[in-house]
Amino acid sequence: MVDLAIKILLDDKARFLTTVTGVAFAVALVYVQVGLFVGLLANASITIDKMDADLWVVARNTPNVDFANPFSEAYVQRVRSAPGVRRADNLIVWFATVALPGGAKESAVIYALKDFTRWNLPWKVLEGNPADLRRGRYVFLDDSATRRFGAFAVGDRREFSGHRLKVIGRTAEARSFTTSPIAFLDYRVAQSLTPDELDRRSTYVVVKLEPGADAGAVAAAIRARLPYHDVHTRAEWSRRSRDYWVESTGLGLTMFLTVALGCLVGVIVVAQTLYTSTTEHLAEFATVKAIGGRDRDIYGVIIEQASIAACLGYLLGSAATLACVPALARIDMPLAIGPELAATIFLGTLGLCLLASAWSFRRIAALDPATVFRG
Repeated sequence: MVDLAIKILLDDKARFLTTVTGVAFAVALVYVQVGLFVGLLANASITIDKMDADLWVVARNTPNVDFANPFSEAYVQRVRSAPGVRRADNLIVWFATVALPGGAKESAVIYALKDFTRWNLPWKVLEGNPADLRRGRYVFLDDSATRRFGAFAVGDRREFSGHRLKVIGRTAEARSFTTSPIAFLDYRVAQSLTPDELDRRSTYVVVKLEPGADAGAVAAAIRARLPYHDVHTRAEWSRRSRDYWVESTGLGLTMFLTVALGCLVGVIVVAQTLYTSTTEHLAEFATVKAIGGRDRDIYGVIIEQASIAACLGYLLGSAATLACVPALARIDMPLAIGPELAATIFLGTLGLCLLASAWSFRRIAALDPATVFRG
């Protein structure tokens, strides 16, 4: 039966190629859409995930990490007094306007701490030492700023909110969901950029717990000391920041519709070509029935055809997607493709192709084996 399945597939090579191409197109479309979706969401919470903080203390109803609300920096002392807190520091996350050499203006997300190294921020340094930020009006810029700010090098100066800062380091992988580049500044320097909003104020308190401390109990103790603030674990705050963009931008619905379109294309192509192939080879299938073959034996032939088309289409679509990864990365659109996603798409492709093959079953079920004896 397997030999019959392959023989029928190769009987019309152009149709077989069309089937595999249709499946590959659907696979590549799903890969790109889901990969971009996952990559963008990772940017929405990457600083939370990479930073060595177990708890985040935020102003009440802060929607995500980028849109912070300032509060008194003195509250950090209350947090430090909570049992189970190993250390706690103020963190500023704020948007700043950057004046470029050509006269244009762009925005940047600034992250400001008194001591970056103790919080693993930034986590990937290409050049410079983050400890030097405390020495003066300096800034670290992520390499992703090149697309928005133009080429820059250590030693250059950039104007942040009307204040000239010297670039003393470069980082990588620090991207925000809004595509605004991330800059790292000393805590006091960041406050001086917009004193009306940030003077003696912070936007977060980040907390590292004592070994063995219960995060829920510590969070409850902090809430008792700061009743008008929210306290999130790293996982909760990361999820909240990602969910905000999914719910507020319609990104999830857009991704779902595009993936559904890709699946629909694949199902239609496979169903149509298998049905046409089945119709054209009714004589062979009638012969199989006439010599004692059962309907399920013929179903096995069709299922084998669908499985072959699914596997080859998946391989072709995966290869095309992987070939696009470097190009998309160069325009700051990284595809997040992992083993779990690859396995899910493969199983989905195989399942949908098998589902599409069921359209041909009705034709086989109604086939009279006596037709093989008719002229």
